[in-house]
Formats: sequence, C-alpha cells, structure tokens
Amino acid sequence: MDANPILVEQTRGDAVENRHRGAFVIADADGNVIAAGGDISRPVFPRSAIKSMQALAMVTSGALDRFALSDEQLALACASHHGEEVHVTKVAGFLGGLGLSETNLECGAHQPTNGRARVALRAAGLQPTALHNNCSGKHSGMLSVAQALGVDPAGYVERKHPVQVAVRAAIETVVGTPLSVDLCGRDGCSIPTWAAPLKGFAQGFAKMATGRGLPPELGAASRRIFDAATANPLLVAGTGHFDTLVMEAFGGRVMQKGGAEGVQCGAIRDKGWGYALKCDDGNMQASVVMVANLLLRFASPDEAQAELLGTFARQVVKNVRGFEVGELRATGEIAA
Repeated sequence: MDANPILVEQTRGDAVENRHRGAFVIADADGNVIAAGGDISRPVFPRSAIKSMQALAMVTSGALDRFALSDEQLALACASHHGEEVHVTKVAGFLGGLGLSETNLECGAHQPTNGRARVALRAAGLQPTALHNNCSGKHSGMLSVAQALGVDPAGYVERKHPVQVAVRAAIETVVGTPLSVDLCGRDGCSIPTWAAPLKGFAQGFAKMATGRGLPPELGAASRRIFDAATANPLLVAGTGHFDTLVMEAFGGRVMQKGGAEGVQCGAIRDKGWGYALKCDDGNMQASVVMVANLLLRFASPDEAQAELLGTFARQVVKNVRGFEVGELRATGEIAA
C-alpha cells in the first residue's frame, strides 16, 4: 500500500517538525472526479462528518413529517455542538416534542466543548448531562426515528436496532455501495460508524447537494437538510468553530462538517460538487488546514470568504506565553 502524500507541514522555527499525510477528493454526483490526491478508494471511518447522511433516516422512517420537525431540529441532527446554552436548551426541546427526555439519550455525558459553557456549568455547581454531549442533537434525531417506527427506543445505538438499520440503509443509498460489518466500529457517541471509500462520501455529498442519483423524496429531503444546516450554522457546531464560520460566510453555498480523527466532508452546493478528506494521523488542526485550502481553490470565494479561509489555511502556532514558534501550512497537491 503506497503512502498518501504529505498535505500539511508544521514548522518550528525555520525547520519542518511534523508532516501530515492524507487524501482528498472532490467529485460530482455522477462520480466524476474534479480533483484528488492520495488513495481515495481506501475505506475510512467518516465519524461525525456524515451526520447529514445519517439524518436521512428521519425521512425514510416518516419522523420528519410525523413530528413536523423544524429546520433548527434538522440542524441539530447534523450537529457536533459545543454544549452552549442554546444547544442544550434546543436539544431538550427537541426531545420534549417527542415525549422523551435526556434520560433516553444513550450518547453519554461530557463537559461542554465551549470553554465559557464549561466555566458556567462549574460555577453553577452542576455536572454535565447527556444534553451537553456534542452528539445529543443527532441522538435526538435517532430517537425520533424510533418513535416514528413505533419501536422501543432502548438500545437504539446498537447495530441491529431498527434505528441503526434505517441509518445504515440511508447511508448506503447515498454513498452507493453496501456497508460491510467487517468495516464497522463503534463511534465515540456509541452508535455504529461504517468505513467506506473517500470517493463514495464525496460523491454522496454531491448527490445530496443536487438530488441527482437519489430517489426524489430523499433528494428533496437532502436539500432541505443542507438548507437547515447552512441556515443555522451556530447549532451545527458553535461559537468560533470552523464549520460554523464557513457556513455563515458562504451563506448557504457551502455545507461543511468535520468529524473526529481528521475527517472533513461537505458540498460546494452551487457547483454540485461534494468533497471528502482524511488526515492520516487524525490531527484535526491539520485537517482544517487541508479543507480550508481545498475551499480556497475550488469554492470560488469572494474577498471576505477568502480572508476567513486564509486564517485557517495557514495557522500560526504559539506557545503558552504567546510566542510564535511555527506554523501549520499546506503543501503539495492541496495547497491553494
């Protein structure tokens, strides 16, 4: 197996200290490759980067219509939120509308990702709950699937539960290839995560952006999910996060979502292209440098959008005293 190319370097002083390899691909809904580097056929775990694909189970199960789910709730179903007050409040409301509560969530609890939210929680003498988990919106969406199917929601995170069967089927429809139990793991929030080739995820995002290659109902729902996420970017991530800032800046033109261990996926919607990339060593900051450069090259940003992307495409590294000690920068095929 050939090594993927070096796409990002981290310097210290004038020397290169770290090198981050990876693969990336931009494709249209028909599978035509617009640009690529590295091995795009190698299966990768997409992690949270494909929550919008997982959310399609809310359509196939009938949950979307039965519970008249709002655009904010659809955005939360796509979210890796930061546990800010707005996130916790709206997820609790989402569950309440299903006749459920945080006790039904099986994602586990962790401290809010947002620093101010962590401080506020500690100052109040409170412990985090499952509502603070960055995947609680997605799990609320999955609970809506259970309610729509009329099945016991307990154990909905398990691979053979009807909820995860519906989620798997939705992903397979979009990616266009069967998902194998030999390439199935358990995600950080306890649901199954299925590995598939990068190209399949990129093509899948292009299908969702255009509706091409999908059943009409799923095509329309995909566009609505993207509309909901890009119209509510704060709910999808949080204050100051790359995903939120990019979707705010592009005003609906770009759907962007990161996933753990250096995965980035999305769609340049007005061009009908999807993209997917993986930083081989899982470095999240390096993966952000990669996707920022990709969007600089291919998303046709205006001046303000390019300025924003530029702050992530080449990042100064500072130590705890604020001294500039190096930088993260793209290199090779992905550099803008």
